[in-house]
Amino acid sequence: MHMSWLQAILMGLIQGLTEFLPVSSSGHLALFKILFHVETDTGLLFDVLLHIGTLIAVFMVYFKDIISLIKEFICIVIDFIYNIICLIKRNGNYRKIVTNTYRKFVVMIIVSTIPTGIIGFVGRDFIEHASEILFIPGICLIITAGLLTICDYAKSGIKKVKQASYANAFIIGIAQGFATLPGISRSGTTITACVLSGFERKFAVKYSFILSVPAILGALVLELKDIGSMSIAASDVSKYVVGMIVAAVVGYICIKAMLVVVRNRKFKYFALYCLAIGIVSIIGYAVVH
Repeated sequence: MHMSWLQAILMGLIQGLTEFLPVSSSGHLALFKILFHVETDTGLLFDVLLHIGTLIAVFMVYFKDIISLIKEFICIVIDFIYNIICLIKRNGNYRKIVTNTYRKFVVMIIVSTIPTGIIGFVGRDFIEHASEILFIPGICLIITAGLLTICDYAKSGIKKVKQASYANAFIIGIAQGFATLPGISRSGTTITACVLSGFERKFAVKYSFILSVPAILGALVLELKDIGSMSIAASDVSKYVVGMIVAAVVGYICIKAMLVVVRNRKFKYFALYCLAIGIVSIIGYAVVH
């Protein structure tokens, strides 16, 4: 069964909306594939392209920050290598690694990414299997509803990069790791973790979405070998690209919207939505089985 234009556009729309709105892109895509019988064995490349689309959206919104982070990351690597050489030569002429705010931001992102990567890699097979069972995304969407409600009622913090600790970053990375389960919103979970860690709400949104960059890139690297062995119909390629573009455009709009939603504590509406979809999914699973 080949993907239709309508399916490609709808899945691009779902990805763009749900990756950045706190309602779980993986959960909605899993539900969509189960309900509309989209074959998952030919959908891996499309999933990857959809994530590239949302990656483009993050770059468009936070372009200046991401460019600065990339520059400082390169400088950190250079200084780190220099320090290793100094250690070998024992000349004691070491360079300080964290010398400005962006460098600390880079290290925080790395600290957050480590537990996410470990959890994602270890639980990869379980996560893939969970996506095929309607019951699991349903339960996870209800958990997401609870997290969003907690975020709305949590006290607003003042922490930005300077005030935040690496322990905060590590805890947020663990939260993002568990958000790889279908139905657990990555953005909702990480923003909630940021707010509970005392982050200022606007910075919590920025940290969450910039943190998605290495997470998405890591997923792409892991899937490359599987994509290489796939046979993709030529007629599907253009549909995949259109889906990616739709995801990028819609994702950009949603990131901008999330800044307003988090600041004004409007997560409760998304919480109610996730709760409703989760309950419907569980009922649907019970009826089918």
